[in-house]
Order: sequence, then structure tokens, then C-alpha cells
Amino acid sequence: MQNLDSTFAALADSTRRAILMRLAKEDLTVMELAKPFKMSQPAISRHLKVLEDAGLISTTIRAQARPRRLETAPLKKATEWIEKYRQMWEKRYYSLDGLLEELQTMQTLGDKQK
Repeated sequence: MQNLDSTFAALADSTRRAILMRLAKEDLTVMELAKPFKMSQPAISRHLKVLEDAGLISTTIRAQARPRRLETAPLKKATEWIEKYRQMWEKRYYSLDGLLEELQTMQTLGDKQK
């Protein structure tokens, strides 16, 4: 559960989500990741540290470059957790829909008897 907490904490920030979206397309270095953001390279590095600590990204070594890569396993676990609760709530909504339909039918029948 701690890994899931780390994943959701990392995803709570819009900059980190934007970084993950860019890494979903291709591996990028810190400098490449920093380009579209109006923040310093150290600020981007702090975001990357949070993502790396959550297991959402990893660093590879290519000669002098150290590109970051998206790691999908934590996202899959978060998706599975969300899906479990989505299904539970969907079942509850279906039950509620059935109850509302039954009440409306009863009310319609009651109105016809008047």
C-alpha cells in the first residue's frame, strides 16, 4: 500500500504528470525534460526524484547522457486499484437505479389508482 501511496502522491502534481506524459512518448534527459517548463533544472530534478522514488521512472545510461524512462508497473497497480473501486461503485449505482425505477413504478401505479 505504501507504493500505491507514493504513486498517487507523485501523480498529484501537474508538472510530474506532464513529465510522465512526455516520457510515455520517448526517453528524455533532464535538460530535454526541462525545456517546456518555466522552472530551473534543479526544480525539474526534484520532480524527477519524486517520480523515481515512486518507481514511476528510471534512469538509463547512454554514453554521457542519462535519459529517464517511464516505468509502467506502478501505474498498472494504481489502475487496478482504481478499477476495483470503480466496479464496486458501478454495482452500487446499478442497485440504486433499480430501486429508483421500482419506486417510480410504485408511484405511477399509485397515481393511476387515485
